[in-house]
Amino acid sequence: MQMHNPPHPGAVLRGLYMEPLGLSVSGLARTLGMSRKALSQIVNGHARITPNIAVRLSRAFDNSPEGWMNLQAQYDLWQERPRVRHLNIPVLHRGDSARRRA
Repeated sequence: MQMHNPPHPGAVLRGLYMEPLGLSVSGLARTLGMSRKALSQIVNGHARITPNIAVRLSRAFDNSPEGWMNLQAQYDLWQERPRVRHLNIPVLHRGDSARRRA
């Protein structure tokens, strides 16, 4: 199911995990074994959650990496739809090529 204007996964990370647990960017970055700058970029919506980061977050917060990747996918799809709306791409159906050849 498509979300309406989903938040960046970094906002979810900050709002549902970091703030309630009193975690700083520096502290969480140390826990995850990544740079403070890289985590700051995610938390501030300037970088994506990669599969590697999703696995790290899932271990730290005892949840699934698929959940983190789904958040990123929903956000990415929402951002991309307006960019391709103007393209004139026809809907293809099975058998179209066979009908064209006939």
